[in-house]
Amino acid sequence: MRCVMNLLLLFCAGFSVPSQLMAAPNFVVIFCDDLGYADLACFGHPTIRTPSLDRMASQGQKWTSFYVGASVCTPSRAALLTGRLPIRSGMMSARRRVLFPNSKGGLPASELTIAELLKTKGYATAAIGKWHLGHLPQYLPTSHGFDSYWGIPYSNDMDAVKGFPNYRQAARKDPHYFAPTEQYQAPILHNEKVVEKPANQHTLTQRYTDKTIEFIKQNKEKPFFVYLAHNLPHIPLFAGKKYLGKSSRGIYGDVIEEMDAGVGQILKTLEDLNLAENTLVVFTSDNGPWLPFQTHGGSAGLLREGKGSTFEGGMREPTIFWWPGKVAPKVEQQLGATMDLLPTFCSLAGVPIPKDRTLDGYDLSALLLGKTEKSPREQVHYWRSEKLYAIRVGPWKAHFITEGCYGIGPKKQEHKSPELYNLDQDPSEKYNIAELHPDVVKRLQKIAADHIQSIEPVENQLTK
Repeated sequence: MRCVMNLLLLFCAGFSVPSQLMAAPNFVVIFCDDLGYADLACFGHPTIRTPSLDRMASQGQKWTSFYVGASVCTPSRAALLTGRLPIRSGMMSARRRVLFPNSKGGLPASELTIAELLKTKGYATAAIGKWHLGHLPQYLPTSHGFDSYWGIPYSNDMDAVKGFPNYRQAARKDPHYFAPTEQYQAPILHNEKVVEKPANQHTLTQRYTDKTIEFIKQNKEKPFFVYLAHNLPHIPLFAGKKYLGKSSRGIYGDVIEEMDAGVGQILKTLEDLNLAENTLVVFTSDNGPWLPFQTHGGSAGLLREGKGSTFEGGMREPTIFWWPGKVAPKVEQQLGATMDLLPTFCSLAGVPIPKDRTLDGYDLSALLLGKTEKSPREQVHYWRSEKLYAIRVGPWKAHFITEGCYGIGPKKQEHKSPELYNLDQDPSEKYNIAELHPDVVKRLQKIAADHIQSIEPVENQLTK
């Protein structure tokens, strides 16, 4: 109590309080699965209602050039939690794009996660929702710095009894169609134990929200980090009774609107507990929309292609930062990526950033807090199938290999001369202007070659 009074006296006297004496901030990451760039009202969708996320965007920062580390589930999640490109940790494969229920690999113990680093400063940590970084005990969240875990260890369509259903055909006939839940045997784990099989996916979104709120209330007196990773809107689509059939966008819209309501409940909890001004909330997605599933998939809007591709629609995600009183409202057009969360959180929490490994993330805290106007990130690397397909430097993007999203789109093509786009002027990647800027092409080729040289061979975890 005396310490608190002394801090108040210093503040009232006009003295600044040393950052190391301030309360450590809390962190909440809300990570969707297969959400398209244009699937939120605040990012341009005309019929999906997202009032909670719209509020979050108006009160916080909407980032319009925010990227993931890969265009599919497993490697993208590895990138967020480790601050490293998944090619560096063996979490990206040309033969198996993601981990499956019969996979033997997972996120290596040698990797450091956000949770492990924050725990060195006394943070309470929880992973809720989709993990997809290894279902065996040695790879689960509780082996990677999380005090607790509750959720499905991989995608919600895995362990299907009758095989993979043809959602494309069903969606053509009925935009509200969804599969019966008994087709899926995906389990819910609490820490390392199965507590429900099959998971009741009709109630999953609300239960993830409830678990997050429960964790926040239990740890309100200490700094905390909660990683809420929704299994949806990855197919198959399920919505709770309160939301089913309510969106004019069909079942896909129902799913997004229920997740939006959950975001609102989490923000209200933080406000009711007087934690909002000490909590940074980040909302984003693991990759772009799964386009082959038509009305069961999302939309990348004006961005090209979707999930699986290294075009913008596959790896540029709708992203919002919310921290009342700390993060000033604005639309941020500069570059950022999920890999930047690890160094940013470490910086804000006073945790030393690891020096014993190559990190691909940058500390965005100065930009978020208005202490600088320039993002430290100047490049984006687009890896797919263990190859560098493209690179972005400033507004310029060079494609060395192009390929459409999984299931549709252009076939793989390796370009003798890279394609070049100015993403500031042409975010849809329609106009190849390589012939007009040979000097830019040459510069990006050199930067890409140097980057590739920085990748050291490691054991591949997806093909074990």
